[in-house]
Amino acid sequence: MNHDSTPATGTTHVVSTHSVFGAPCWVSLTSRDLRTTEEFYGAVLGWQWRQGKLGERFRIALSDGAPVAGIAAIASMWHMAVAWTPYFAVPSADEAVSRVQERGGTAAVGPLSFPPGRAALLADRDGATFGIWEGKLFSDWETWRRAAPAFIRLHTRDAFDSAIFYGEVLDWASDKPGCCEVHYEGDEVVLRSRGDIVARIESGTLDEAPDPAIRPHWQVHFAVSDVAACARTAELHGGSVLTKGADEAVLRDPDGAQFTVTSRSRR
Repeated sequence: MNHDSTPATGTTHVVSTHSVFGAPCWVSLTSRDLRTTEEFYGAVLGWQWRQGKLGERFRIALSDGAPVAGIAAIASMWHMAVAWTPYFAVPSADEAVSRVQERGGTAAVGPLSFPPGRAALLADRDGATFGIWEGKLFSDWETWRRAAPAFIRLHTRDAFDSAIFYGEVLDWASDKPGCCEVHYEGDEVVLRSRGDIVARIESGTLDEAPDPAIRPHWQVHFAVSDVAACARTAELHGGSVLTKGADEAVLRDPDGAQFTVTSRSRR
């Protein structure tokens, strides 16, 4: 787990996970080489960097001074996968972990204490990795939402089954005030929090059977002004372009972590 990459690291907090429960609240990257990671994302996304409290292997990414993501160069040392991981806000980490395990998911790490909160790294029953965070968030959740990811998308074998799993774990579409709303839009399950689209779940068209070839995973989409420029810059700094369209491109960083850049006009 990216210990210095949790939502509480080195910030001033006034908003807790009780007010935005069920919604994505942070993203973190496990990498191999910190300098390469800093140079790549600094060039592609324009991020600046601040050292994390746990030492030289950890960084907080800043966009116009606002913390947007955590980076931990521990993949080789801890034999972890190189990947982006989204974290969801929960009122109780213990309860969320229990719900995941009861529904066939896996608890990989935690819950662990990172004052002023607690975190856990989990996998859903199809193997997609995600995190949960209980505790205080950044001073303004809406500011993080607009400075960091446009949204996150789960690529999975059965979108509706996954929506049920996450809905039961994270209290989506429940009778609790302030819960995330679930909508079915075309072939996707769309999650909204406070009116914003914060997550999408897709698995193909409605009349198709679940695709057993899909390796379920969460993909982080970052909003950018110029998709084509980001794709060119990624290649110039040791990354690669997996797919590219007018408004969206799937990129791979030099360590192999995949992410998507999406035009701000599509938000």
